[in-house]
Amino acid sequence: MSKSHNKKRNVGVIYELLLRNISDCLIRDDKPAAQKALNVIEKKFKKGSELYKEFRLFNALIKSTVSSSSVAAAILTEAKQAARRCNVSALNKEKSLLIREINHNLQDSKFYHRRIPEYKMYATIQTLLNDWRKGDDANFSRTIQYESKVVENLLEKKNVPNLDADVNHDVNSLVINIMTEKINKRYKGRLNNEQIDLMRDYVFSLSDDKGDKIKDTLIGVKDNILSDLILFREDTKNDVLLDKIDVVREKLLNESFDNINDESISRFLVLIKLRQELKEALSE
Repeated sequence: MSKSHNKKRNVGVIYELLLRNISDCLIRDDKPAAQKALNVIEKKFKKGSELYKEFRLFNALIKSTVSSSSVAAAILTEAKQAARRCNVSALNKEKSLLIREINHNLQDSKFYHRRIPEYKMYATIQTLLNDWRKGDDANFSRTIQYESKVVENLLEKKNVPNLDADVNHDVNSLVINIMTEKINKRYKGRLNNEQIDLMRDYVFSLSDDKGDKIKDTLIGVKDNILSDLILFREDTKNDVLLDKIDVVREKLLNESFDNINDESISRFLVLIKLRQELKEALSE
């Protein structure tokens, strides 16, 4: 990959950097700063914009997994046609305005210096999108090479849970990305299926004025964990584990559902994880 790749004009990289900025702000409990980055995303990646169209296309190529080379080749053909339908002039203008918004409003000196683990593939895809739009003026040897790399990426099984597979896109699915970043960074672990289900229900609840569904979900989680803790106490004589069980039980009994927000969901995600760790410790 050429060292001259411009990450500031890579739609996938910029979006990931915005998520990381939001995550860092939330961990510092700097909600006003997090809201500024959210505002940038909502304003610049709005539906109908060329930036949004390129991001959707980019995201499909970086996140999708397919079962065969023929399906991957078909996806590449469709992606190439979609890329060429882009209004390049409008897209470049939107990217310039996005960069200006980030530089002027976020005031984050580390913004462009955060590490993106999949950076090489992000750069490959952005370069490929740009080359596809050049038509006969494209670097054909590079295009062939990069298309092959994207096919390999599409065939590779992704380890990241597909959290937003069933989420209504009228709901702000960005919350899923923010909370995943926040929990993984703070607690150094992947989310299990129960945690993923809870997060999905929370995202759906954002369009529910009363919040009854997420409240019922949390009450169910609370009751299930408390029931398990009773069984755990009967199965162990280990004083250390008994202390941990009592700590989890105390936290649950004090948990209120009057104000369900990111923090209360985060607490339940941690409690689910603690319950899992206790179960694993008792099974050893």
